[in-house]
Amino acid sequence: MLITDDFLPVPVPESLTATYLVPMTGLPRVSAATAVRALAGRIAAPVHGLATQMLDSPLMSVDTRSIAEFPALPPDLLTAFGATPEQLDRLARATHLVVVRAEYRPGWPPAHEWAARTVAAAVAEDAGGDVVDVFALQFLDPAAALRSLPDERGRIRLVDWVLVPYSSDAEGLWFTTKGLRRFGLLELQTQGVPDHLTRAWGAVLTGAARRLLRDWTDGLTGEEVPAFVQLPVLATITGHDIAVAYGNPEQHGATAPVLLELELDPATDPEADSFLSLRPPSGHTGPAGRYFAAACATLFDGIAPDVRYARRGDAMSAAIATARAGLDDVRARFLAGQLPEQAQLVVKYGLPGDEGPEYVWAGVTSWESPERIVAASVGDADSDPTVRIGSPVVLEAADVVDWAVLDGTGVIEGGWTQAVLDAGDHPTA
Repeated sequence: MLITDDFLPVPVPESLTATYLVPMTGLPRVSAATAVRALAGRIAAPVHGLATQMLDSPLMSVDTRSIAEFPALPPDLLTAFGATPEQLDRLARATHLVVVRAEYRPGWPPAHEWAARTVAAAVAEDAGGDVVDVFALQFLDPAAALRSLPDERGRIRLVDWVLVPYSSDAEGLWFTTKGLRRFGLLELQTQGVPDHLTRAWGAVLTGAARRLLRDWTDGLTGEEVPAFVQLPVLATITGHDIAVAYGNPEQHGATAPVLLELELDPATDPEADSFLSLRPPSGHTGPAGRYFAAACATLFDGIAPDVRYARRGDAMSAAIATARAGLDDVRARFLAGQLPEQAQLVVKYGLPGDEGPEYVWAGVTSWESPERIVAASVGDADSDPTVRIGSPVVLEAADVVDWAVLDGTGVIEGGWTQAVLDAGDHPTA
């Protein structure tokens, strides 16, 4: 293998294993094979076939054991990754665990993960229970587990498989991924991220994970599993990478790419994980946080995904009135295809929150009825956990407080309320 300064050799594990648990009171009512057969027609046929084939092979095992045979799952970590009190109560009452394990070679598709999650979700659905993803220490209800499986074309939302936890230290925020090792790739990390980029950098790191995972699996297409895969030292991330990772590829803007330098950060403790660190390119001068902020500004088309809470004043009221006065005209141009080529129409609307309305942006996908807009969220909402970047939203036109037309350079029309906020003429909470 040729090694150059342009590529970083990353070691490839010989095999990968997926493990899922299904806690239950008593024994399963039906076999795993029977439970999986009941999913026919409800999940993509290739995935259903894969799960059925692996169930009949030595690559998968499904065992039911007394819960006393297993170490207790840590409730604090389960809670940190989203476990509800009801899920923890069901786990505490469980007498048995159905253990689903699957093994496969690194590469695409990750048959071990898709098949094991399918079988575990089928068993849990029949039992009216939960799935525990051992890798992520995360509860999944069966419906969510089934939704995360690939469609007929093998497409997934990476956010259903890779988490992005973060913590704070003296230098800022430390972000990591948790899920890339499912596919054999080392997890990513970024250090020194400014506090105000919490949601934005989580989305950027998810997009970076998507881009590097594609490069990784491209290097594993041969018949033999290589010892190393060469990843580019300079990773190129675009808004399209973020949109695809969130399952909404048609809603990517024409963003300029940003570069992040990849560096292997091996663990000194043999029990600890090694990371691939993402840093500003070596030619960058100045604080890393400044580069990360500029990268976010580029990738989000000039509209910051961070939420601002606004109290209405004269300037803001005038901005909202101006925006609403132009809604009919911009809708007509949107429907007639008269907006600039490659431009995107976004609208800003309010969600109810404890501190007052939370204003978020969404990219318009359909506006057939004057009263109702179908769109895709541009960022994550604090007040509504279902509103995530790339997620579909349906909103009333009466709730719109602003709109803007974007191209690859940013806002080319509209954005009146954002201009008031950016000018600092209006108080924010």
